[in-house]
Amino acid sequence: MTRPILLAVDDDISVLEAVVQDLRRHYGSTYRVVRAGSGQAALDTLSQLRTREEAVALLLSDQRMPGMTGVEFLEKARDLYPEARRVLLTAYADTEAAIRAINTARIHYYLTKPWDPPEEKLYPVLDDLLQDWNAGYQPKFDGLRVIGHRWSLKDHQLRSFLSRNHVPYRWFDAAASDDAQLLLKERSLDPEVLPVVLFADGSSLVDPEQEALAARVGLSVQATQDFYDMAVIGAGPAGLAAAVYGASEGLKTLVIEPEAPGGQAGSSSRIENYLGFPSGISGADLGRRAHMQGVRFGAEFLTQRAVGLRVDGQYRFVKLADGREVSCHVLVVATGVEYKRLQVPGADLLTGRGVYYGAALVEAAACKDEDVYVVGGANSAGQAALYFARYACKVTMLIRASGLEASMSKYLIDEIERTSNIVVEPNTQVLGAEGDGHLEALCIQGPGGTTRRPAGSLFVFIGAVPGTQWFPDSILRDEKGFVLAGPELKASSGFASIWKQDRDPYLLETSVPGIFVAGDVRHGSIKRAASAVGEGSIAVQFAHQYLASF
Repeated sequence: MTRPILLAVDDDISVLEAVVQDLRRHYGSTYRVVRAGSGQAALDTLSQLRTREEAVALLLSDQRMPGMTGVEFLEKARDLYPEARRVLLTAYADTEAAIRAINTARIHYYLTKPWDPPEEKLYPVLDDLLQDWNAGYQPKFDGLRVIGHRWSLKDHQLRSFLSRNHVPYRWFDAAASDDAQLLLKERSLDPEVLPVVLFADGSSLVDPEQEALAARVGLSVQATQDFYDMAVIGAGPAGLAAAVYGASEGLKTLVIEPEAPGGQAGSSSRIENYLGFPSGISGADLGRRAHMQGVRFGAEFLTQRAVGLRVDGQYRFVKLADGREVSCHVLVVATGVEYKRLQVPGADLLTGRGVYYGAALVEAAACKDEDVYVVGGANSAGQAALYFARYACKVTMLIRASGLEASMSKYLIDEIERTSNIVVEPNTQVLGAEGDGHLEALCIQGPGGTTRRPAGSLFVFIGAVPGTQWFPDSILRDEKGFVLAGPELKASSGFASIWKQDRDPYLLETSVPGIFVAGDVRHGSIKRAASAVGEGSIAVQFAHQYLASF
């Protein structure tokens, strides 16, 4: 198999030679190192590599080159290899231009010269970038194949599950792909019973249940022990932070993840205001990194759904969807939130068949060259619109407010304004969804009146609900279902009759001692990934205080 390529570009031969030597010394066994003496020569090389369908993992370019600067080269190279990691080499005097290039050329990092010693100033940066690139790189696909119908809710749910668990797969639309029909015939499978998952060893699963699919692809569906020091329900930023800090501090930790690492944030195509990632990071990548950290520290991850909670003395029991229970001394509830449903005629019937909640990463490629509608004006809607704009012919954002300023971060607003195929329609709302088997049209009310527009895909981001209806009554919640904790808990009407401890509840402690809440599901939380991470880590500190009382 051909190794992926690292391309170094510099007009100074001595500097270029030094870069190439450093790259070959550290990466030569895994990658091929290619050089170019100018931006245009590098573009010519990339064109040839593209024609041969060779993989390029990293572009490392000097800024000051005659004819074409490094920023100009990296910007043009995006068209040929958009997924390659882009790094700019600059002199100290050029750092301002390098920072601007994070937005213009979407570079991933810049390094100031000299970078000696490379073990400290070069390799750690490139290692991190290449790890990210490899997470999405599929050199020769021999993994799962999923055959289904684009307008099938089961197919959508199956693909979403695989994507959010970072399981590589290739999807075939049974209605539009001759390859799909050939694969079904080769495996003697009924084309009327879909979706179906095909494995490289020749086996298959037809319309599988989530637990069966999870077990088949190597995800853990059964806890290895009956008791844990701390259990965490939910694997969004808050739950993952609790897992990392708990496990790293010696607590035997179990994470019960009903879907996948990242939670709702995991469906975010790009988070650009998270500290330490100047060029942004996808929610899936953030979840993947945190999951790896938790595993490294010894946390156990269980792909299961929690359906019940009970307390027996010092033990907290979590009932799982398969009927089993696990017990713990401390429980951290970090279940996050669910996207609020669009309450208009036709929306429920067409969910998963053209009407989607989140799902930007799963459905975007299927919307290639189509017109896409996005409902909502907060950050999640803006991130989705920008992601869809890479595939769709046109993205129309429908917002009830008069503008985006009150609900969306400025960096997203600026990016949307710079994207020519995104149109924002203020003071507009969806009145209904229509279609026979899948979405075909939307009834939309705007300043110009009510219109019926052809539409194949509608993505909804109109707020969130906590999904805590399965919690026991002993865990006090507000009128919307968000969990009360700490000072808000003390102020609630039912607190005095439930709380029997001779101390006040800790900051993130619920009305049940030893059960803590973190992240978006908490009443009064700030709906930001960084805030959720902070709460998850803080919850562990209070967990230690609680355990110390035993």
